[in-house]
Amino acid sequence: MPADPELEALMARYQQGDSRAASDLVTRLSPALHRFFMVQFVSRRFADDLLQETWLRIHEVRHTYRPGEPVLPWLYAIARNIRVDQYRKTRRVEDREQQVERMPEVAAVETDRGPDLEALLAQLPESQREVVAMLKISGMSLEEVARATSSSVGSVKQKAHRAYEKLRELLTAVGFNK
Repeated sequence: MPADPELEALMARYQQGDSRAASDLVTRLSPALHRFFMVQFVSRRFADDLLQETWLRIHEVRHTYRPGEPVLPWLYAIARNIRVDQYRKTRRVEDREQQVERMPEVAAVETDRGPDLEALLAQLPESQREVVAMLKISGMSLEEVARATSSSVGSVKQKAHRAYEKLRELLTAVGFNK
């Protein structure tokens, strides 16, 4: 996906204090960011919290955006860092807490719509899930994903290729050869 001049213009206006531009950015980009967090297999409430935290951080660091640069890699780098920070924080808390009681697992409802995409993606390493989410769910280009993940384009291609291969294997294993 090439750079989006409209997003870049909105971001530049937001940097200059235009509250309407900020509102337009939130409205336009929040659904994709929310999906980005949801694909990481967090609860809807947790994804909502991450989204809110991301917009707060974007507001705090909006001065670091360089006008003329693509907005999505900058924005997804922030979202990714928020997710990583929150994961680390949660792990520290969980490590200190003792599980008192486990809730019974609820059986998944079977459907004939085909394999469960979330279940398939859950079997991928986190770095591959993240790349697939940015490429396929958010529609970012390889270059944008590379910037957002602080990786090279080659590394992103390799992660995507490995993810697609694993997904093909998993789909074949469940008899979905379409």
